Amino acid sequence: MTPTDLAYRKTAAQGASGLGLLISLYDTLAGDLRRAADAQRAHDLEERAKQLRHALQIVGFLENWVDAESGELARQMIAFYARARRVILNAQAKQSAEMLEELMNETLRTRQVWQGLELGGMAYGPEILPPARPAQYNHYQVPPLELHRMSWTA
Repeated sequence: MTPTDLAYRKTAAQGASGLGLLISLYDTLAGDLRRAADAQRAHDLEERAKQLRHALQIVGFLENWVDAESGELARQMIAFYARARRVILNAQAKQSAEMLEELMNETLRTRQVWQGLELGGMAYGPEILPPARPAQYNHYQVPPLELHRMSWTA
């Protein structure tokens, strides 16, 4: 990722709503899956493993973000994330770029639904998103998930 891309993403994340952040995570997950499929086709197993490791971190983060007790949508999202984890692991074991691309397409379809909700004016997001931070925590900086330099695009 270029410094300009990184600056753009940081700025976008700082002003994003809960749904905006969720959409950004889906973009990141889809990009990881695409790069992993490309690496698989190039027989670059190290790069594939790197991309899938990051994809699994994103899936774990998304899954931990869901309040499992909040209803049917939450249960569906937990099932989606569990399935995504299984597909990633199976695709890696079977060395299948096609499985990764299929999951990427499913991720993008789900992302499109979230984007439709955001564009439709849903200000705070569905019940599966965490509550907004109290004002006393607005100046708290969340530590970055990744401490090493990454190269990704969505």
